[in-house]
Amino acid sequence: MEAPWGLTFLPDRSALVSERITGQILRIPAQGGAPETVGVVPDVQVSAEGGLLGIVASPDFATDRTVYAAVSGADQNRVVALTIADDHRSLTVDRVLLDGIQTADRHHGGRIVIGPDGHLWIGTGDAFEPENAADDESLNGKILRIALDGSVPRDNPGSSPIYSSGHRNVQGIAFGPDGTAYASELGHRTWDEVNVLRAGADYGWPETEGIAGSTGEAPIATIHPDDASPSGVAYARGSLWIGALGGQRLWQLPVGGRAATADPIAHFAGEYGRIRTVEVAPDGSLWIVTSNTDRATWGGTDPRAGDDRILRVEVNAG
Repeated sequence: MEAPWGLTFLPDRSALVSERITGQILRIPAQGGAPETVGVVPDVQVSAEGGLLGIVASPDFATDRTVYAAVSGADQNRVVALTIADDHRSLTVDRVLLDGIQTADRHHGGRIVIGPDGHLWIGTGDAFEPENAADDESLNGKILRIALDGSVPRDNPGSSPIYSSGHRNVQGIAFGPDGTAYASELGHRTWDEVNVLRAGADYGWPETEGIAGSTGEAPIATIHPDDASPSGVAYARGSLWIGALGGQRLWQLPVGGRAATADPIAHFAGEYGRIRTVEVAPDGSLWIVTSNTDRATWGGTDPRAGDDRILRVEVNAG
């Protein structure tokens, strides 16, 4: 695979993977093996960090064949609904759910998940303009929350898709069993963050980075960017599992509700290179997507034999 980015599972336990640079969506058999091409998402604009980013399958995929995708465009970024053919060998863009997200060379965010509330949660970056994160008129530097038809849920903090603000570049979103929402965020030079999300809250950027500053909600964990540059996040067996790009490892953060319950624990440091995405598979294992062929992004490493790959990892409680 070349520059894989997003990963989502289908009802038959196979998985779809998005490739950032090619705009392709690939299908991986449930038991693993060689990927097959589903199709190419049109009108994808590739930049240093932009392209085809996060994907997530509809809860009703078996009947509606819908997958949602975060797409970087030439003029703006958007979230689209795709229809996957019954034979998994073609796709079409059904509709644009959300646009008006400022594009740039860097800081696209791009992670999208469907929460336990049935809504789409979307992480955006500040488009390399830090002031966007604090601007209520901008969708950048935010966590966005919309219904699957693109409408704004009535219990959003306001009348816009904005759920929370003051984020630099959100790369991962996950939910605990009690519905607690967590997000990973790339810092600048001082601290990367793991946050618990609260409706209407401000998370401090650009005035505060991690624990360096006094504005906004405090993170539940911080890690230096050299050791993290966090990307995808998954919750399994009492912990968040966080892929690290620059840090080239898998971080485990034990959590309970709205707090971390222990310090972060590093796994696989340097063994597989950059880790882009982490998802819980239907069998409870973690599928981990490496990101070593993505030479256009920062903190690169030479591809290893077999890159890029998906790793399957069993996890223990605690």
